[in-house]
Amino acid sequence: MKTIGNIIWLVFGGIFIAIEYVIASFLLMITIVGIPFGIQTLKLAMVALWPFDKKINYMGYAPGCLSTLLNIIWLLCGGIWIALTHLVFGILLAITIIGIPFASQHFKLMSLALAPFGKEIR
Repeated sequence: MKTIGNIIWLVFGGIFIAIEYVIASFLLMITIVGIPFGIQTLKLAMVALWPFDKKINYMGYAPGCLSTLLNIIWLLCGGIWIALTHLVFGILLAITIIGIPFASQHFKLMSLALAPFGKEIR
């Protein structure tokens, strides 16, 4: 069931979301300061490409205050807009019964887009 969901996700927009994240990641990695943010955007692209198998967990250790600072900068510089986009798509998909599994994936991506630092993907 996960494979079928991932294929449907990929065909109906997942590939475009992942491409947007990869382009944003490369643009962020042009500068030295943007490299940590580009790595987190690649993390978002990885989940956006094949979301039904992925689980997002907090790291087993305390990531520290640097992670919190980077999450605040991330949130102010674009994370809120990415999260709002996933929220809108999630609500639109949740209206239909067929779209509920895809809406839950958008909500999972939204939580990762709000604070990607200090989380790991399995």
